Amino acid sequence: MANDRPNWAGLFDIASTQDGLFTTRQAAEVGYSTRLLVHHVRGGVFARVLHGVYRLVYFPAAEYEGLTIAWLWSGFEGCISHESALSLHRVSDVLPSQVHLTVPQSWRHRRVTPPEGVVLHYADLQPLEKAWYGAVPITKPERTLVDCATDHLSPELLRQAVDQAISRGLVDMSALAVVQSALAPFGGLAA
Repeated sequence: MANDRPNWAGLFDIASTQDGLFTTRQAAEVGYSTRLLVHHVRGGVFARVLHGVYRLVYFPAAEYEGLTIAWLWSGFEGCISHESALSLHRVSDVLPSQVHLTVPQSWRHRRVTPPEGVVLHYADLQPLEKAWYGAVPITKPERTLVDCATDHLSPELLRQAVDQAISRGLVDMSALAVVQSALAPFGGLAA
């Protein structure tokens, strides 16, 4: 329920844990009406990033702000995944040009257009398949490798990622049958 008066400290607390970003809904929870948001955008205090997503103009820009924007756009339902998560786990030389976001299966029936530069994947992720990277949830290394294998990441990058993840103790190869199967036609892990 919205407060009668806007609570700047409350909004700042929310935004400071999300790379300076916040949603219309979060702003309403601390007393900022849509009209007041527009007023502060015009005044240069807030910037509208996407429909329903704003940033505090004077908050330092974050290195991975695009990931936070995608997650907020999803209404906190998405999880950074696939090549984006692989890059964050630092187990591959993959350089994703888009943000990969896994949203619940129920989203398949929604008529949504993701923001530019965001690729949607559909799966009902379990809590044990997720971790946090700064302000956003990402898939854990094992799930990330399986997703990349299923979506046919190049064998070289997938092999590199698996080797790095195993050598750093991030995954147990016995749990990666899908990945082994995906690499089998390319000589498996030993090639």
